[in-house]
Amino acid sequence: ERMGMADHGRARPAELSGGQAQRVALARALAVNPRLLLLDEPLSALDASSRTEVRRDLRRHLQSFNGIRVLVTHDPLEAAFLSDRLVVIERGRVVQTGSAAEVTQKPRSRYVADLVGVNLFRGHAAGDRVELGDGLSLTIGDRLEGEVFAVIHPRAVAVYRSRPDGTPRNVFPGKADAVDVHADRARVHVSGPLPLVAEVTPGAAEALRLAEGGAVWISVKATEVSVYPV
Repeated sequence: ERMGMADHGRARPAELSGGQAQRVALARALAVNPRLLLLDEPLSALDASSRTEVRRDLRRHLQSFNGIRVLVTHDPLEAAFLSDRLVVIERGRVVQTGSAAEVTQKPRSRYVADLVGVNLFRGHAAGDRVELGDGLSLTIGDRLEGEVFAVIHPRAVAVYRSRPDGTPRNVFPGKADAVDVHADRARVHVSGPLPLVAEVTPGAAEALRLAEGGAVWISVKATEVSVYPV
């Protein structure tokens, strides 16, 4: 009943949907009141519509479980939604631990940054600038000193076909290499002096004809660059 499966008590496995089968598997695991619950990719076999509903149900049941909970997943959204604390493993080595907010807002390696979908750079801060090497620097909204990481969210990157007017502090030339459309967002992969990923609307990507590639300009406001010590 807790799993909402009381009406399917006599159903055969083949008669259950993917989401229903996952609920049955979780019910079996919880029925023995284990001290440790290990969930290995619990939502990987579900379609998108079922995954959202089962993820919500799973979170509710995990919150009421008093034992140790370990979730193994390659999906950063799933990890952040279901977990209290994250442990990121790359090639068998722990590269970062912390709360979901800590890991997503302050990644400490390119691997973690790619997982959570942000652009990460490392450099030396001197006042309101971060020197990235090769004569490249970022202007930031804070004043810091020493070795730092700088994070730029793709949504903070503006893309143009010609150099923008106005007063953006960080403006760089680049080349649009690829465009990946996901629902209402388009992720634009830009190479150049500051290689990064920008996120625009599909309409903007179409208007700028970014799928055709070619030269672009990117700009980032100084206040949109998040900086923290290495």
